[in-house]
Amino acid sequence: MIVRKVEEKDREIFIKMSRDFYSSEAVLENIDDSYHFIAFDEALKSDLYIECLLLLENEKVVGYSVLNKSFSREAGGMVLWVEELYILPEFQGRGYGGKFFDWLEKNSKPARYRLELEPENERAVALYKKRGYKNLEYIQMIKDV
Repeated sequence: MIVRKVEEKDREIFIKMSRDFYSSEAVLENIDDSYHFIAFDEALKSDLYIECLLLLENEKVVGYSVLNKSFSREAGGMVLWVEELYILPEFQGRGYGGKFFDWLEKNSKPARYRLELEPENERAVALYKKRGYKNLEYIQMIKDV
């Protein structure tokens, strides 16, 4: 598996995968379609705080990941939040999510990895617990203004 940064030539496949990812999220079913175009343009601009990566096998895109990077005094360094990880349906169940995390752990050295999973996704929860991830003890809160 190869992992590389998203490029302008990846616009169409990124937007397709982004639509698929968010259509599977119950809260975001009605997300404005322009969001996907804006998100792609933002992903191209900077890798300082946000980085978008494509996952490829034999030159075929199998999925993507959006990483959010921030500094945490509590963690004692950079926190790498795997904000989105999406594997195309035809490649799901073949271990690509695990391969991506193997790549991530080999090629990045943050003080902490962070990800969010739907609690009912028991298979994914079990997988990441096996990889050493723990449940957070607090509730995240946001306010849109």
